[in-house]
Amino acid sequence: MRRNNRKAVVLLSGGLDSATVLAIAKKQGFRCYALTIGYNQRHKIELEKAQAVSQDIGVYEHKIMDVDLSAFGHSALTDNIDVPKNKKVEDISKNIPITYVPARNTVFLSLALAWAEVLGAWDVFIGVNALDYSGYPDCREEFIEAFEHMAKFATKAGVEGGNFKIHTPLLHMNKAQIILKGVQLGVRYKLTHSCYDPHHDGQPCGFCDSCLLRKKGFEEAGLTDPALDS
Repeated sequence: MRRNNRKAVVLLSGGLDSATVLAIAKKQGFRCYALTIGYNQRHKIELEKAQAVSQDIGVYEHKIMDVDLSAFGHSALTDNIDVPKNKKVEDISKNIPITYVPARNTVFLSLALAWAEVLGAWDVFIGVNALDYSGYPDCREEFIEAFEHMAKFATKAGVEGGNFKIHTPLLHMNKAQIILKGVQLGVRYKLTHSCYDPHHDGQPCGFCDSCLLRKKGFEEAGLTDPALDS
């Protein structure tokens, strides 16, 4: 199989981070294939946002797949469990929260890896972050390194001598730095959605961990969140 190292699969949730990652991949000259996973999350509005972002930034192809992780539950994002609200921002990443979805990024990266192999691409982008994040174990550098190592042994392309690269351009950036990078690249954050527990009309709750981290990021960047500027 001839492989094109300028193709990349980009995991696109419709959130602030993944929109920035897509813009970064495009800027680096990759032909981007966006992959969005509907896992029966309570904030399904992010699927609509992912479509808007992919159209606005521009991708060669955008797939939306359904993988129902609510079948396992045990997460406030996929089960009948209250989403925590009103934490102190400095306490958000101290423990793994109930909004953690078991093995979510492992599942997502596995699907992205499968599509990359089919496309003949060596590169996968994901918007994990180890600074301003919610304490998830699958957003850490150790996990990414382990998955990248596994990919070499789990795929035909890897066994035949290829090396997949999992790109994490936001890993060591705080939320303000991410936002400023996105603004520089022309990301329209008005199109994105971050809230874990939006109202029925899709408006963010303003008090979940994700809303608080987004608010902190825009404040530290000295900007107004355009998604709230109506």
